[in-house]
Amino acid sequence: MFTILNWFALLIALVTSVGLLLHRDWRWGIGLLAIQYLSIFWLVQTHWPVSMAASKLVTGWMACAVLGIAQLNTDPAEETEVSWPQGRLFRLFTAGILIAATFALSLRASGWLGLGLPIAWGSLLLIGMGLLQLGISAQPFRVILGLLTVLAGFEILYAAVESSTLVAALLSTINLGLALTGAYFLNMPQEENQ
Repeated sequence: MFTILNWFALLIALVTSVGLLLHRDWRWGIGLLAIQYLSIFWLVQTHWPVSMAASKLVTGWMACAVLGIAQLNTDPAEETEVSWPQGRLFRLFTAGILIAATFALSLRASGWLGLGLPIAWGSLLLIGMGLLQLGISAQPFRVILGLLTVLAGFEILYAAVESSTLVAALLSTINLGLALTGAYFLNMPQEENQ
């Protein structure tokens, strides 16, 4: 039963990470990130107690709330992104290559680390999709979404290795710090114009 739910959580992580890469609207980005934290919660709770995994969920949703409030204060005219790979077809193609590469790597990594395939693939997939997001975009909101996705993949992988409460608190602090830094950078250009 839990294995099926792990595969379902992996599917949610796959859909939300590809959705974050494809959708340009910030509302979709916040919503997909919040749903992604549900899958992170499920994949982390296989190794941590539910209360510690729930702290990941609450921290992720708080980061989404901070980014959403900060994005409300930005000017929509400034959201045009000037980067070379702008087409959705290119982003979908690179996401497909990344999905195949992380699957191949997770087959080996699950054996090395003693993890289940859905957990290893989910963590490597989120790390890869976050790095892809960072490599394609220069917009502060997209960069913060990419950083949060990379950190979420790392948290899934690290939860299997370490179950310390102090480490969980430190990772939650890093998540909130990234969200607050993103909120600052989102509102910084408006302060300079005034």
